[in-house]
Amino acid sequence: MTVYDYAVLAFYFTFMLVISWVFRRFITNVSDYFRSGGQVLWWMAGGSAFMVSFSAWTFTGAASRAYADGWPIAVIYLANAIGFFGNAAWFGPKLRQLRVITSMEAVRQRFGRASEQTFTWVTLPLQMLTAGIWLYGLGTFFSAAFDIDVRLTIAVTGISVLLISLVGGSWAVLASDFIQVLILMPVTVVTTFLALSHVGGWSVAVEQLSATTLNLQKLATDDFLLFWCVAILFKQFLSTNNINDASRYLCVKDGKHARRAALLAGGLFLGGIVVWFLPPMLATITHPDLGATFPRLKEPSEGSFFAIAQAVFPVGMTGLLVSGIFAATMSSMDAGLNKNAGVFIKNFYQPILRPKAGEAELLRAGKLTTVVLGLTVILVAVFYSTIKDLTLFELMLKFQILVSTPYIVPLVLGLIIRRTPGWAGWSTVVVCFFVSFLTDRYLNINWAIGTFGATDGVNNWERQNWEQGIGVFTILGSGLAWFLFPKLFYDRERPEQKAAIDQFCRNLATPVDYAKEESAAATDDKQSWLIGWLCLPYGAAVCLMALIPNPPVGRLAFVFCGGVVMFIGWLLVKQARQPASAKP
Repeated sequence: MTVYDYAVLAFYFTFMLVISWVFRRFITNVSDYFRSGGQVLWWMAGGSAFMVSFSAWTFTGAASRAYADGWPIAVIYLANAIGFFGNAAWFGPKLRQLRVITSMEAVRQRFGRASEQTFTWVTLPLQMLTAGIWLYGLGTFFSAAFDIDVRLTIAVTGISVLLISLVGGSWAVLASDFIQVLILMPVTVVTTFLALSHVGGWSVAVEQLSATTLNLQKLATDDFLLFWCVAILFKQFLSTNNINDASRYLCVKDGKHARRAALLAGGLFLGGIVVWFLPPMLATITHPDLGATFPRLKEPSEGSFFAIAQAVFPVGMTGLLVSGIFAATMSSMDAGLNKNAGVFIKNFYQPILRPKAGEAELLRAGKLTTVVLGLTVILVAVFYSTIKDLTLFELMLKFQILVSTPYIVPLVLGLIIRRTPGWAGWSTVVVCFFVSFLTDRYLNINWAIGTFGATDGVNNWERQNWEQGIGVFTILGSGLAWFLFPKLFYDRERPEQKAAIDQFCRNLATPVDYAKEESAAATDDKQSWLIGWLCLPYGAAVCLMALIPNPPVGRLAFVFCGGVVMFIGWLLVKQARQPASAKP
């Protein structure tokens, strides 16, 4: 890291605070703070949905599998793309049509008050644990970049994320997400291009990697790999299409904007597969011994992406990469903090503790809750850093499958299977958690070898293939079976809950008419104008980095990255100036 890199980071943090300060004026009530008043346009929502769906874990934990095992990691991100295309086909518009501020309000409609409180108090701590993993991944990356202690980077970056989320609410989250995706994608494209040039081009890379990380024969030779791939496709589809993730689309104007946002996010995931995971694969050529490069990291392969970037980047580009990866985690964390604070306020504080609270009180309580949750995430991330025998990759996947999937299953089925009583929600969570425990305890790799055998012994990746795959199938299978069982008792459901379920179904089927349903005036031009004018100086500053003493290719890299941001900014400003009659 040079003085130019530190200057880039300082500029980035200042710019993010400016965004939060600018968009604070959009917040007048709780709906504005937690879901942007349902006014967000598709391009901003799609960029945010994309950024929220991954974090620094992509460049640390996931990169470690790309470095050590190759292409299988791409299955997770291909499944994410498929999940978002599922959003575009059906789930996204339907989730917007729920017409609620928080996802737990939709849970109350579909499953009743008992399930609402069950899911609220299951979701809040579990999502804090997930955010802790994201922050731990960010701390690991920063530790590799700055060669300092992981816990210090966790504290500093965690407090930075908390401040940005606190000041601007969901508007600042969405705006910063959109601008940062305009930087992150070009920077990772540059990383891939320079890394390929460094090893001698595409043909040389394919020749050297075809027998290792790009070896497709793994499907036949690696035990349980195909089983894992199919399981991950199911798991990621569930993770993307459920009531809990309705927050991605509750903020947009209507179903059409939700559909376009989902298509944008899915397309970005497809493009990201190459530019995120080819560099760590190429690092196996340039850095065969990462232990010597990152002696502070307990799992050196988690620094593989940064290692290859550091080797090929022009002076100053490392700061741009670090700020982009910080943004990836920030988007996941601050969206999580904002969403979870909204769930606490709207689904516990207001209905249980303060039913007569006004908007001002709810807004203050929401900000205080954001602070408490943010500090909790920092402590959780520090705790993760003390676990010695669990890599970032295994920590994330094991947590998502064995802990998160049990409460996601009924939130997917509740959208598709209508005539089930309210208690089907919370009872399915209980059954799925019980099955998750039994699976982890008894259906381990030793049981699998005894039952199915193994080709040549089982390595660590093959063990994870089995344990992660079997967890998905047992939890999904048991959850589906149990969720269907209460259909037998639907006729005995309370009339008021049947009425709520009928209203839930009517909302799902009724497109949103923004002009009639939302009290606030649309802010389309204001959004485009503000974001456009924020992009223009940011892109110009990146272009000016071409003046840093570098080879011509390095200077062009800055012009490319900054030019992309400026071009998108120009398009947005130009659109905002058009008369309303000329807009689609």
